[in-house]
Amino acid sequence: MNAPEVSQTAVLIAAHGERRPGADNEGVFRIARALADRGLVSEMAVGFINGVPSIRGAMESLTARQIIVYPLFASSGYFTRDRLVQLIDEANLQSREIRMLPPLGLDLGLPDLAVAFASRAARKQGIAPRACTIIFMAHGSRRNSASREATEQIAHEVANRGAFQGVRTAFLEERPFLGEAAASIDGPVIVVGLFSGEGMHGAKDAPRLIAELGRDNIVFAGVIGSAPGIEDLVARSVGEALLREIRRRNVFADADIMG
Repeated sequence: MNAPEVSQTAVLIAAHGERRPGADNEGVFRIARALADRGLVSEMAVGFINGVPSIRGAMESLTARQIIVYPLFASSGYFTRDRLVQLIDEANLQSREIRMLPPLGLDLGLPDLAVAFASRAARKQGIAPRACTIIFMAHGSRRNSASREATEQIAHEVANRGAFQGVRTAFLEERPFLGEAAASIDGPVIVVGLFSGEGMHGAKDAPRLIAELGRDNIVFAGVIGSAPGIEDLVARSVGEALLREIRRRNVFADADIMG
């Protein structure tokens, strides 16, 4: 990466955030530190819709004229498509160039990372992954299909890998709920939370719902936003965006020379 390109562009990792007692949003900061260590850009910031620093505070901490925003969200739903865009527009007082990347939940590398994450959880229990059924649990919504569609796409891609006995989906706010998804599964089940951070859904709701099933063969792997290697997905997405920006500038430079 050319030094001038690095100095002209900053990265903002935008997440929902969590203010519940004991939540420190450390997973998001860990990803930011990993990206900073790679030297992809000269400036890195983290901003939360519901937390500190805010999106506005994060934007104000950056000096670069171009900002790449990576939405650390599980889908392109309300918070990604509407609320985050609104907050960035309100904070962009200097009319800087903003480039919004696809959210984590739509990252093409996420299915392979989910396979590795669930497989690791199965082996930790002494179970072969091929003997397990995976349930991807997401938020879901009766008003917006984005969460369900992203979850079903990931489940479809993971099923195509053939690493597990079966792949199902479950949601917090729409059917199928976890109990319904698990009812027809007799063997071991690994539940993967398709949540981007350590919020209430991943930290409390998912473990509680699993415990309520009263089965000792259902294991919670954790939330995908904390999976090992998640920072590599974010870094790759940011790196590809930077390369596209370099090519775009080179095209304009060539046009100026020829003109």
